[in-house]
Amino acid sequence: MSIIRTLALTGLSAATLAACEQQAEPEATPEANAATARTLDTGEVVGFIEENGAHVWRGLPYAADTSGENRWRAPQPVGAWEGTREALTFSEPCPQIATPFTQLPGFVNGELEGSEDCLALDVYTPGDVGEGDLPVMVWIHGGSNVSGASQLYRGHNLAVNENVIVISVQYRLGPLGFFSHPGLDDDAQELKGAANFAILDLIAALEWVQRNAEAFGGDPDNVTIFGESAGAHNVNALLVSPLSDDLFHGAIIQSGLVSSTTIPEARGQTGEEPNPSDIVVDALGGADKLRTVTVDDVFAAYEKEDGQWMNLPRMIEDGVTIPAEPMAGLVKDPSAIKDVPIITGTNRDEMKLFFAFDERLTKSVLGVFRVPRDKDLYNAASEYSSRVWRTLAVHQVAGALVDQGKYDVYTYRFDWDEGGKFLIMDLGELLGAGHAIEIPFVFNRFDLLGDADGIMFNDKNKEGREGLSRAMGSYWANFARGGIPRSRAGSWRPYGAVGGSIVLDSENDGGISMQLDGETLEDIKADLLVDQRITDEERCEIAGSLLGWSDDSAEVFALESCQSADDTPMAAR
Repeated sequence: MSIIRTLALTGLSAATLAACEQQAEPEATPEANAATARTLDTGEVVGFIEENGAHVWRGLPYAADTSGENRWRAPQPVGAWEGTREALTFSEPCPQIATPFTQLPGFVNGELEGSEDCLALDVYTPGDVGEGDLPVMVWIHGGSNVSGASQLYRGHNLAVNENVIVISVQYRLGPLGFFSHPGLDDDAQELKGAANFAILDLIAALEWVQRNAEAFGGDPDNVTIFGESAGAHNVNALLVSPLSDDLFHGAIIQSGLVSSTTIPEARGQTGEEPNPSDIVVDALGGADKLRTVTVDDVFAAYEKEDGQWMNLPRMIEDGVTIPAEPMAGLVKDPSAIKDVPIITGTNRDEMKLFFAFDERLTKSVLGVFRVPRDKDLYNAASEYSSRVWRTLAVHQVAGALVDQGKYDVYTYRFDWDEGGKFLIMDLGELLGAGHAIEIPFVFNRFDLLGDADGIMFNDKNKEGREGLSRAMGSYWANFARGGIPRSRAGSWRPYGAVGGSIVLDSENDGGISMQLDGETLEDIKADLLVDQRITDEERCEIAGSLLGWSDDSAEVFALESCQSADDTPMAAR
């Protein structure tokens, strides 16, 4: 079962978050600059120079077109080119159903967009660094592994501010990125049995980095992978993959959860996984059609949720890209993951981003403003689900690793909740320190909500957020530089040391500090049972919503007080 459900967006405000539904305007193509000329293993390239002095190369292919005979295969080598390639425009995004969260030029919400010729990356360097040996930070975007693109995450400020190389990668998404069927096993594809083609793409991108980092002044022996949400899920997969040895040397997991699906579940032979591959293949006309049907046919074979998002396996225990074991156990085992330093953390109010658009918890006022229906219930529902997220993603994993002798694990909690107000709508309350809000702080580029950014990130909170952003960029980059997150903003000690986790907030609201941290699901349950903000019925509804997060949460939050006569939890009925 997928932990994060992407809820259909409703009209938040024409002047605020509904701006996310507007199409992004195409941008002018920058002018090539001879100072950015580089020689890669596949040919000569030239990029351009950003206003802040960063050197940038866009849309560099690291593998061949994945359409036709290359569909559902390991990524194939990209051919060399003659002459000098101008790397001035972004690659086409990988095929996906467009959502208001993917503000890309030409994308129409709800439509299939993108191209199978999409395996490319963007490189940002802090100017002309010559033959330097700078740390390389490879960003893996989020989007539930069904949407997103590298161009949404531009690393020129992080590169210049922190003197690092930043690379943003695209990879196959949705059914093209995660698919298991015996019809694929029977052909001559490489890595027979592989099902996580997105992970194979990321491995190919990291192999490209090994071959080409030095051309940009980067050190191939000092590569850190970092990602958020589904990107962090993929970081976890790379940590346990037997195919990614020696390709990276540090990992940062931002709001990542760990879940995986067995091959029988993915194929529909067991369990109740929606859109199993056996049914999809039948809809496509049989296994012999998998590489001859159009990409439109592939996506049309999947039932959609809310008209946009597809339910499908997004990490399959294929025994090739990841071991044939649950990832939730693998990431807690030092013998199963890479022996590299790790940062992992979550945002304090993760679920507010999703609950802000949930008609059960919020409403539209005058068709313009989005506000909670009941502030106490809204905050309680967000708090308990966000705390469960953190316990499963951070405390259980980091605690298990430290208990077994892995001490280079660092944890954080992002608390910034100073988003601006627009008349009766308070983004600080509605979104708080919600899912993905930390990304602009890491990249020092406050571009997240489209036209609503001017309200979320305003002049009133500018000084505090800029200070927090520079501190976070320093922590992230110094971790990439030497495996220890350092900053003048304060000491960040490993998990398990006195203090536990670092809390990241602006000086206006508590600042940056180490705090004791390590609650359990039982701790969360104890608080839920006595919470005076909510009624007993609401308590049962919240508990019921937490049952499906994991086997542990199913046991802990099956409250006896919420059992009906037939012993079914009321909120789960």
